[in-house]
Amino acid sequence: MALLRIHGIDLAYERSGDPRGTPILLIMGLGMQLVSWPEEFVEGLGDLGYNVIRFDNRDSGLSSKFRAAGKPNLGWTWLKSKLHWPIRPAYTLDDMAGDALAVLNALGIGRAHVVGVAMGGMIGQVLTAKHPERVLSLTSIMSSSGRRGLPGPSREARAALLERPRNTKDRAALVEHMLGVMRTIGSPAYPMPERLLRQRIVRSLARSICPDGVARQMAAITASGDRSEMLRAIAVPTLVIHGAADPVVPLQCGIDTASLIPGARLEIIEGMGHDLPPALTERLLALIDAHTRGKMLPDPIPRLFEKQ
Repeated sequence: MALLRIHGIDLAYERSGDPRGTPILLIMGLGMQLVSWPEEFVEGLGDLGYNVIRFDNRDSGLSSKFRAAGKPNLGWTWLKSKLHWPIRPAYTLDDMAGDALAVLNALGIGRAHVVGVAMGGMIGQVLTAKHPERVLSLTSIMSSSGRRGLPGPSREARAALLERPRNTKDRAALVEHMLGVMRTIGSPAYPMPERLLRQRIVRSLARSICPDGVARQMAAITASGDRSEMLRAIAVPTLVIHGAADPVVPLQCGIDTASLIPGARLEIIEGMGHDLPPALTERLLALIDAHTRGKMLPDPIPRLFEKQ
């Protein structure tokens, strides 16, 4: 892991795989870190010959925290968005896309394939729409266009995500809390072994804990609003992957995203929720590799992948 000092903030990043391979930039989601990418997925991309770059978004991991901005009132932010009142977050998704671009610039990478998960997919959408000359292809996973009227999280998922642990200084309690959240939003057909899930949670918490940063990222998403017109301008090859059982960003959001991007291909995975379970690693690698190598033709008909 290394740090880049870019436009006044530190961004933690890591490179792996083939240094001479085609660059692929991985952008993680809300509150997640570069270590949240499953190691078997990252190593798989390296084995396929890619130069893999992943980084911590601002306000997560070892990148700079915007503590001076304080914790936003998310309820008030949401209400203002519904009333079309101006929102002034600490930063926007455009700023976060600027961070991704700055990482490419600092590493001397002219063009890269971009893979984003959830909020990372939104950041990838903005990066691709505003800087198409820097993006070879886009893969948007379990993400959304932000269009008004799309369904939100299920009641259970919303409750799990909004619930706060009783004692944020009790590491064991935090681990149990996160286990409960991940069980609620994870893939019902591909449950992650608890030992592995616990290991991942412990590793992330040992590296960084910044709940106010998650709130600031949520405010950035809310302030971004509807990206429909932006998505219609995307001209690079695009793959949209979405789980049919996603309780956080429902399937309709993925269908909508694919319908807005000209020529986008939609892949629906039955039984997949809002995570990247080990059982789907090979499938995801195969989809992304075929997409980035131009072996996937645009197809408006979603391909269902069902558990065997």
